[in-house]
Amino acid sequence: MATASTSRPTACLALADGTVFYGHGFGATGVVTAELCFNTAMTGYQEIMTDPSYAGQVVTFTFPHIGNVGVNPEDDETAEPVAAGMIVKWDPTQPSSWRATEHLADWLASRGRIAVGGVDTRRLTRAIRQQGAPHVAMAHDPEGNFDVNALVAQARGFVGLEGLDLAKDVTCAQSYRWDEMRWAWPGGFKRQENPKHKVVAVDYGAKRNILRCLASAGCDVTVLPATATAEEVLAHNPDGVFLSNGPGDPAATGKYAVPMIKSILEKDIPVFGICLGHQMLALALGAKTIKMNHGHHGANHPVKDLDTGKVEITSMNHGFAVDSQTLPDDVVETHVSLFDGSNCGLRMKDRQVFSVQHHPEASPGPQDSFYLFERFAASMAG
Repeated sequence: MATASTSRPTACLALADGTVFYGHGFGATGVVTAELCFNTAMTGYQEIMTDPSYAGQVVTFTFPHIGNVGVNPEDDETAEPVAAGMIVKWDPTQPSSWRATEHLADWLASRGRIAVGGVDTRRLTRAIRQQGAPHVAMAHDPEGNFDVNALVAQARGFVGLEGLDLAKDVTCAQSYRWDEMRWAWPGGFKRQENPKHKVVAVDYGAKRNILRCLASAGCDVTVLPATATAEEVLAHNPDGVFLSNGPGDPAATGKYAVPMIKSILEKDIPVFGICLGHQMLALALGAKTIKMNHGHHGANHPVKDLDTGKVEITSMNHGFAVDSQTLPDDVVETHVSLFDGSNCGLRMKDRQVFSVQHHPEASPGPQDSFYLFERFAASMAG
């Protein structure tokens, strides 16, 4: 067991293998079960917690200074936190940023998300790397009363993410238009007033900054729910179709998404996918996806563009990957991870259809990957 300090613990993390960690609870109280992952990013904890791709997951942050810049409405990637909870090494300090409007702990509490501080995150990260992403139960009780055996049983009872379609849980309820562009000093978010390309974005759990990047690249964006049919997409007469990021098992989401994408591919329309959208496109083209041991979660992942030889520093968040060995002959692998050689991009040889596994909108480089949005815009220009 790992205890954070000599004071009475107010939080308990139980892994399905029986390992238990204690710490200091903050945010909401209660119990949550989920898959556990770790994220190596040094910034962006608010964006990570509100990224729909983290549905069904508790995030361990390897960087210790989490909460130090507080939270603010502008940095939310969706309306509410989607990650099930968070684990950090040090308890959050008072925010030190002129942009902060709220303390991280208060923000989590008001939104029903449990967090644990004072945990040996290095040991926990090693356990994730060695054993794969474990199932966990995490409890926060200010009185420090925990039924450890019950928590371990709850962790073992978690169904896991394999075979789980979570896109339906995080997608928009109805279609909407988007014209807000990327944040820029000193004006903040401006509106796209002169769009050149009409794009339909299929929302499997889309991050707001992806939509902003599309708008900044000159796109008039209409967002449709994950379950949109090809007829509904084509009814907007789009110049291009964008497939968004999202959570869960791509094979499960693909049961309804793949037929739609196949129908779109029959038309001569440019298609661009990111993250889950990349995996959906790969499945529609005939490839397969696989569950990774512990996935890629961070903002320092080197990815090589095989077409140019350029290496980009990218942001990633995925627990499944496209099996590059299953790509059909008319599809080219365009990007690979320099960490493990896994697939990070593809394109069709004779069509303006391409996708990437990483998140070009997250600006880890910070501008290394924005060319992908410009490439999509150029593909629609003819």
